[in-house]
Parts: sequence; C-alpha cells; structure tokens
Amino acid sequence: MNRINKIRMRETIVSYCFLAPVLLFFFVFVLTPMVMGFVTSFFNYTMTDFTFVGLDNYVRMFTDPVFIKSLKNTLIIVVGSVPITVIFSLFVASQTYEKNVFTRSFFRCVFFLPVVTGSVAVTVVWKWIYDPLSGILNYILKGGHVIDQNISWLGNEKYALWAIIIILLTTSVGQPIILYIAALGNVDKSLVEAARVDGATEFQVFWKIKWPSLLPTTLYIVVITTINSFQCFALIQLLTSGGPNYATSTIMYYLYEKAFKLSEYGYANTMGVFLAVLIACISFAQFKILGNDVEY
Repeated sequence: MNRINKIRMRETIVSYCFLAPVLLFFFVFVLTPMVMGFVTSFFNYTMTDFTFVGLDNYVRMFTDPVFIKSLKNTLIIVVGSVPITVIFSLFVASQTYEKNVFTRSFFRCVFFLPVVTGSVAVTVVWKWIYDPLSGILNYILKGGHVIDQNISWLGNEKYALWAIIIILLTTSVGQPIILYIAALGNVDKSLVEAARVDGATEFQVFWKIKWPSLLPTTLYIVVITTINSFQCFALIQLLTSGGPNYATSTIMYYLYEKAFKLSEYGYANTMGVFLAVLIACISFAQFKILGNDVEY
C-alpha cells in the first residue's frame, strides 16, 4: 500500500511539473493583471498620481457621454453582427455541405481566408474599397446609379459604424462556417434519409433532425462571436480611430484611448471591469437560453 501511495505521489509531482510552466504563465500574465485591474479601478491611477477614490471612477463612467456613446456603439455592433454571422454561416454551411468534396473545400477556403489573413492587410484592402475618391464601392454604386456622388463611408457619422460592421462580418463568418460543416457531418444520415422517405420537407428535416444536433455548435459560435464583437478594436484603431465624432468608438477603443493616450489607467481599468462583467452576464444568459436543450 505504501508503494502504491509513493507511485501516486511521484506521478502527481511529475504531472504538476509539466503543468508548472502553464500555471506560472497563467498566474503572471492572466490572473495577476486581472486582480490588479480590478483593484486599480478604485484608484485615480495616472502617471503622477495613485489616490484611492472608491466608486468615483464608476460614477464618472456612467455619467461620461463618450462612454455612453461607446457602449451604444458596442451594443449595435454586437446586435448587428452576431445574428447575421450565425444565420449566414449556417446557411452557407448547409448549402455547401450538400456539394462535392472539391466545392466544399473551395468555399471553406474562400470564407476562411480573411480569418487567417492579417488584420492590417484586411484593413488596407477595405480602406481602399471605402476610399471616397478612388474606392471601388463608390465606383460600383455610381455606375449602378444607386448614388449620385461619392460618399465618405468612414468619414460620415451616418455610415461609419455600419461600414465597420460589414468588415467585421467578412472576418467573422469563416470559423463558424467551418464548424457548421463539421457539425453537419456528425448528423445521423439514417435519420435524415428515413425522414425524407416518410415525406418530410427539407425544412422539417433541418428543424427536427439537423438543428438539435447543431445546437452545441451554435451555442459555441454565439458565445465566441459575441465576445469577439464586444472586443472589436483593431478595425477601429486602424480605420477610424473612433471617429468621426466618436461615431465608431467602442468600449475597447475608448479604454485604449484613456489608458495609452491619456494615461488614465484607473479609469480605463474601470471600463475593463465593466466590460468583463457585461460579457460574463450576456454569456451566462446565452448558456441559459441556448444550453437547455444541449446535451453535454
């Protein structure tokens, strides 16, 4: 018995030795910054000051018109992009899965290419597309007599945020399409064939047989896409810098502006804490709504 305990102890020590580098990395670069961010959100933390202010930063946050506008823009991005991403990805995956192997591979490559392409490269392409003077978008719309004069898509408050959402959609659908195609391959084909023999329509086959099997994948895609949409930053930083007149500013960008441009670290951490809590609450709600019928 003592020998068995010694073997177990040795195996446990070896296991923790292998885990040590990852645990150290998590503690130093993830857990510690999280705790420090939460603590410093109660301080007036700048380059020259570190004074305890209690909840003043949180009061300031909810009375800051720029933050309110950034929060509104963030919610518009989430509400505008997440449902479209899920529905479009599911539609493309459903249509693509029925094709031959070559066609499936081709469309997977086409839609996944923006995901693996660097954000800077994607931004440069879209900046040219939206260019008010030589952009191809204005050229096509004017050629089709949709518009009479060039539009500054990124410089007009009316269009700028929606222009960002369109770019976000093109870079967000790649992974969900791949996941849905893989999930469709796990659907029991015998049930599908039996339903079709019994006279079920394609919609009935999808809703009664395929959709329940796709729920775990859908839950994952919804949660991950929501988190990514809340954290939208690179596109805004590279294209609009939150302008014009904060029309494209998000919580992430405003947080970055306060922390790294104005050195208001305490106030920036306050927004970070709020964003983390908001994402956690929405993710919890999504698990409650979509996770009831999911078999773990």
